[in-house]
Amino acid sequence: MSLIETAIGRSRTTLSLLAVMVLVGIMARMALPIANDPHIDLPLFYVGVVHEGISPEDAERLLVQPMEMELRKLEGIVELKSTAAEGMATFLVEFDVSQDLDKALGDVREAVDSARAEMPSTAEEPFVEELTAASFPMLQINLISQGASEREIYQSALKIANQIETVPAVLSADLQGHREEVLEVIINPDALNAYRISAEELIVILQRNNRLIPAGTMEMENGRFAVKVPAVVEQANDVLTLPLRSSLDSVVTLGDVASVRRTFKDRSSYARYNGQETISISVSKRSDANVIDSVESVLKVVEQARPALPAGMQMIVSQNQAEFASLQVRELEGNILTALALVMILVVAAMGFRSGLVVGLGIPFSLLFSVTIIYLLGYTFNFMVMFGMLLGLGMLIDGGIVVTEYANRMMSEGMDHKRAYAESVKRMFWPVTASTATTLAAFLPMLFWPGVSGQFMGYLPVTVFTVLIGSLLYALLFGPVLGSLFGKPSMHGAEAARTQKMLETGDPTNLPTMTGRFARFMTGVCQRPLVTLGLIFSLLVSIFWAYGKYGVGTIFFSDADPQFIQVSVLGRGNFSAKEINDLVLDVETEVLAVPGIRFVNTQTLLPGSSSGGSFMGSSSDRIGSIFVELVAESQREQGGNAIMQEIRNRTGQLSGIKIEVQPLEKGPPVGKPIQIEFTSRQRSLLEPAMARVRAHLDTLPELVDIDDSAVLPSIEWRIDVDRQQAALYGADVSSAGLAVQLVTNGVKVGEYRPDNAEDSVDIRVRYPRDERGIMAMDELRVSTDQGMVPLTNFVTMRPAPGVDSFKRIDGLPVELIRANVRDGVMAERVVADINLWLQQQNFDPAVNITFRGANEEQADSMAFVSASFTLALALMFILLVTQFNNFYQSALILLAVIMSTAGVLLGLLILGNPFSALLTGVGVVALAGIVVNNNIILIDTFNHVRRQHPELDVRSVVVRATAQRLRPVLLTTVTTVFGLLPLAAGFSVDLASRTVTAEGEMAMFWAPLSQAIVFGLSFATLLTLVATPAMLTLPYALRPFLEGVKLPVWVVRRALHNANSGD
Repeated sequence: MSLIETAIGRSRTTLSLLAVMVLVGIMARMALPIANDPHIDLPLFYVGVVHEGISPEDAERLLVQPMEMELRKLEGIVELKSTAAEGMATFLVEFDVSQDLDKALGDVREAVDSARAEMPSTAEEPFVEELTAASFPMLQINLISQGASEREIYQSALKIANQIETVPAVLSADLQGHREEVLEVIINPDALNAYRISAEELIVILQRNNRLIPAGTMEMENGRFAVKVPAVVEQANDVLTLPLRSSLDSVVTLGDVASVRRTFKDRSSYARYNGQETISISVSKRSDANVIDSVESVLKVVEQARPALPAGMQMIVSQNQAEFASLQVRELEGNILTALALVMILVVAAMGFRSGLVVGLGIPFSLLFSVTIIYLLGYTFNFMVMFGMLLGLGMLIDGGIVVTEYANRMMSEGMDHKRAYAESVKRMFWPVTASTATTLAAFLPMLFWPGVSGQFMGYLPVTVFTVLIGSLLYALLFGPVLGSLFGKPSMHGAEAARTQKMLETGDPTNLPTMTGRFARFMTGVCQRPLVTLGLIFSLLVSIFWAYGKYGVGTIFFSDADPQFIQVSVLGRGNFSAKEINDLVLDVETEVLAVPGIRFVNTQTLLPGSSSGGSFMGSSSDRIGSIFVELVAESQREQGGNAIMQEIRNRTGQLSGIKIEVQPLEKGPPVGKPIQIEFTSRQRSLLEPAMARVRAHLDTLPELVDIDDSAVLPSIEWRIDVDRQQAALYGADVSSAGLAVQLVTNGVKVGEYRPDNAEDSVDIRVRYPRDERGIMAMDELRVSTDQGMVPLTNFVTMRPAPGVDSFKRIDGLPVELIRANVRDGVMAERVVADINLWLQQQNFDPAVNITFRGANEEQADSMAFVSASFTLALALMFILLVTQFNNFYQSALILLAVIMSTAGVLLGLLILGNPFSALLTGVGVVALAGIVVNNNIILIDTFNHVRRQHPELDVRSVVVRATAQRLRPVLLTTVTTVFGLLPLAAGFSVDLASRTVTAEGEMAMFWAPLSQAIVFGLSFATLLTLVATPAMLTLPYALRPFLEGVKLPVWVVRRALHNANSGD
């Protein structure tokens, strides 16, 4: 007794197993973490070294070069990017994706420790951070003053942030728009002069009296005691009592010559929410956390803290990613439900209610089976997983349709239900298994997609694998058991029986139905196979030629309408923090005037202070960042791209600054589509070369948001000390530098940690505000052996040009130009034009110019898609030869792949859309596995009929086999096409919430992949039903020619046997 007969005989056991698997799937779905994007492990590490006051030139020599020497020794490094900036050096270390990231992190830490010994001792301890793709905050909490003081807002924000960080799912809660606290010791210069106390002496006293002194322990006969010398500053007033000078009857304390106050550092940035100044809390989640549950937990903490807020303070939540994630999940689940309903309607209409139900129940089972495996693999329920399910939705019932349709035919001939389904499984086991195996073989190479793009796209084949394995299990086991219990043939009556008998044993061309008309058409095709194949070949060649000549071009991912927009404000000059704030506020005012915007979060930056983690990802002259969230698509009239253009138009009139507007990236992060990199061992050659290219790009109307990484010209004050003259007064460079610090940011003499502070608070000594500034340097005096001497006696001040930073890649100086393209312009074509122009120019041979970013990723992705496509075809060919044991029939089946590819290109031509390197490329590879299924069933039926009726000639066998399989072939194709048709047409049809969104973000995001499968499968199916029969009869049509060239008889017979035998 076979396995299927045992399963049908023990139907209660089989149904119990089915119920358990469904229940486990439902539980897995409830427990599965939900995320917007797939989790990607970026092989990137950020290393920073802070050295207060160091210039970019010195940072490159003293910090960058020693660190680069150690880091470049590490194994598996792909690229090392370095930046020497004012006050610090940063490094971005990129490893190969195949590297063990934990080991890589350990290696980086060891290299940093080794390099630390070669750096100046005055540099702070280097730090190492692991960068993640999920660094975008899941929530932002904005505290806005309505009468509350800055300290009240800061203390409240600090308290709430500490409470939020106690939530297990939260990685960090960082403050933005705040000023760090400082304990300022404000010196009275006149008092210092009166008491003849030098600033250097005062600073040394402060440092010596704020120390932890390990006094040790005292051993005595009756015990052992710790001895403590409490000398650490614990309160601000402790500083005032420190003695500076003493005489027989009095002591001069710090309080006599200075005042102390706990305040904030000078402001360097501002933050705003919808135009109102704020201190905001940016909350990031852990990589494995469920974004919806995490936000819910954080919001509970926020609501608990709300009653305790001081009067005159408002707390508003923005950038709530849980709203978007739940909306995305609901919308895509609704689309899956819509596709399921469409497929069920088609199946029930074609096969009857009971048979349709048997087939349709395979959909929820396969999806729940997939969810179970995905949960066990530790994946999140993200949009790549959901689209994998949507993609598999049309394919997963193919096996069920074939098995149930064959069982229906057996039952209509009078066979018992149980026996009919058992025979159907036996008869269709290998065709269904082979068709599933070829589909899996098409997706298999995608598992080995390299790089970050591979991590992003890798979720798709895994999901399709699990869905199809579940569908195969249902089609060959659970479906037949359910069918044997309550299935019945969809055809009744004498007419249906006569039609069925005619298809099995008679001449199908005599049928009056559509099948009969198709059979008569196929008779003509089989009589003229050369003419038919000539026409099909001409059509395919015409499509490939037309696409090569008139194709729109290639993009990397998808041109979906954005929901989130990033606006960058660029400005060059020695701006103060207030000037920057005023400039960015002008831009923000224009942005807020655009309709369709839900909220705006703004942050100002000092030029050159962009995060080192985004090395060259943003311009060094960026002075402001504005994050814009749009209202829901259904509640606004304009699309996201139209709003972006309106922002450009409104802000284009602002003078003195440049505005960049770009959507928040979905998919693998690559930055702007056009990125040109300049490298040379001679830094002096880079600026002229980059300036020439930048001048050319500025003339191209197709480009917008052009920026470069050129060093920012600025003015700095140089203090030149005449060492010999200073020595005459008993002074030196150190005392001069100390005096200058007092009139700038102050001298840091130590730290103390009050109870209500987030971190330790700096203690800084400085002059009063009216005694500070450039002009105050002329009045500065330093204490020497000869008394108080003007600083100008041995110091000269002069303005000099300065730079903001120097950048390097793999030890070479580097510069970069980046640009976006206007809507409707293909970046690929612009890159080709720029490349042609570059080849015509005469640049110095020492300068190397390359294209990076999306162009580089696109080329890598296209190369991989091509290689995986070839490998998939090879795997499928081996599987087909294994099943059919026939090279000709196996090659014939794979011809459908060429037809599907032509269908994809035809669709792109008709719609005028570009070829997406990732999405359309994946669609072509996926189609390779889908379209061969129809050919497998068709040729398997041809071989079966030929064995059953050896008396028929080949043409009659081909017509009968094609007529028998017409219905299931069309049904499997139509179900797949209809499942994806709404998304391919640009409609998001959510049956659950009863909404239809035209050209929304999700529909447009997945349109390239959906359109590829809809056009490719439809076109290939129509041609397959004609081309495959013609190819099967071709060897017999060529018999006269073969015999005419007088080949040996055994060669002719062997060729004909191989062409038309499945044995």
